[in-house]
Amino acid sequence: MHIAEGYLPPVHAAAWGVAAAPFVVHGVRALTREVKANPESTLLIGASGAFTFVLSALKIPSVTGSCSHPTGTGLGAVLFRPPVMAVLGTITLLFQALLLAHGGLTTLGANAFSMAIVGPWAGYGTYRLLRRFDVPLMVSVFFGAFVADLSTYCVTSVQLALAFPDPGSGFAGALAKFGGIFAVTQIPLAVSEGLLTVLVMRLLAQSSKGELARLGVLLPAGRKSESTEAVGR
Repeated sequence: MHIAEGYLPPVHAAAWGVAAAPFVVHGVRALTREVKANPESTLLIGASGAFTFVLSALKIPSVTGSCSHPTGTGLGAVLFRPPVMAVLGTITLLFQALLLAHGGLTTLGANAFSMAIVGPWAGYGTYRLLRRFDVPLMVSVFFGAFVADLSTYCVTSVQLALAFPDPGSGFAGALAKFGGIFAVTQIPLAVSEGLLTVLVMRLLAQSSKGELARLGVLLPAGRKSESTEAVGR
């Protein structure tokens, strides 16, 4: 993830920007509605964005010679759904490109598509699927964060393979190469991010129980079964 400035061919960079734009626009509308309808959620939204910024700014050397890092998008996806994370994730990537030289402006669309769009949707889908089968909340949160992290790097591998196919084996060979460098080595970090996200969610369940109940993450008082919790989420 964090494809460097100028690394993608201009056509690919533009195409990923076009692909990401509708999700970000939709996310801005969703975020605006959430803040207007529930101003008290602003603090938790800011905390979700800060969580994403801090975790995705960490650069950890991997055994393949590259650098990896968590993404931090699973928490916000579970709390506020993926459209909001499309905005928070894109803002995170923009500031990291400008202030930390992580990623770049020309590759912002590609990075946003993998980390701010696909990651949150994949993680949220996993979380909701597990909750529908009455899997305990914290187990669902763990796997949601795990999948959000790992799927981001899988998409990055696809993006790089499309841009730089192997001379002999084409896209498939390049995908195997980039997937081995990024996606496979990301698994331990995805596990770590899942555990950290569970820890944060436990703290929020203690300090912001009412807000989490309103968001459909926790059962409101008086509810006895989790099987019907937050059907609309």
